[in-house]
Amino acid sequence: MAQQTFQITIAKEGYIFKASKSTVIPIFSGLILLLCAGCLSLVEKAGQALDGSAFVEKRTALYRAPGMELWEMRTKAGGRSFIITMSKYPTMRFRASEPDESGEFNMVSLNYLGGSSQGWNEFRLDLSGEGRLALDETTASISVLNEIEPIQITFARIKRYDTRLSGNEALALLRNRHERIKTIAEWMNASEAAPKDIELNKFEKYWKPILFPELVSKKKRPADWQRENDQWDKAESIRWNKSYTERLLPEELREIRNSGTMLRDWEEALDWLYNEYEWSRIKETLSQETILQKKK
Repeated sequence: MAQQTFQITIAKEGYIFKASKSTVIPIFSGLILLLCAGCLSLVEKAGQALDGSAFVEKRTALYRAPGMELWEMRTKAGGRSFIITMSKYPTMRFRASEPDESGEFNMVSLNYLGGSSQGWNEFRLDLSGEGRLALDETTASISVLNEIEPIQITFARIKRYDTRLSGNEALALLRNRHERIKTIAEWMNASEAAPKDIELNKFEKYWKPILFPELVSKKKRPADWQRENDQWDKAESIRWNKSYTERLLPEELREIRNSGTMLRDWEEALDWLYNEYEWSRIKETLSQETILQKKK
């Protein structure tokens, strides 16, 4: 007798999954549990449930301190690693290797997932660095001993409206965006007036009128942003003050603003830019010894 097949459809995102009667109930139950947990988008959780990636590893222990969590992760094959999360930067997860007998570990990667109403960016940035981790029955003590150095984005996925990109195309796009974001963040931090150690909403409130005075109300614009005989050009349906761009930015960032590319980076990856802006503060926090209490 032919095996009966059921079809599950997530209408909004267009996912369709077919399974036999014997498998549809546990798969659907697992999908519902995943959709209710964590901070990933509904579509990402659905995709993980259907392709099996959500079950590659599981969290076996949780340690918590104010502003930080440490997750012990194990794979089905017995592999062990640790994930560090920081409440101030919810789009980032740092992965560290299993510590050796002396408690020393290697920083492995930074995993990022964030976006906007237009879609999301996801990537894995390989890292170098070392740290120390001590565990007992009730606590964990962790600190990163050496400088954390970004190496390269080695995995990338993009969703922009109805378009999904992965593989080499997504890698190229996000590697280029990463270089732009690093350059912008470096310029921002070089400003003596730049606010440090601030929340995302204050970061956006401070920098948007400076970078994009054309898009904010008159009372929020910098006082001297427009002068007589300024030159203008239109890109991405916006008239950009090119003379203001020259007064504001170094040469390597001027065409990025005048072309509208900087605006796209801002709109599609604001939290990524914020993370990069805060990178020195993130590293400083990780370098300090943190004591976390075991929760489960």
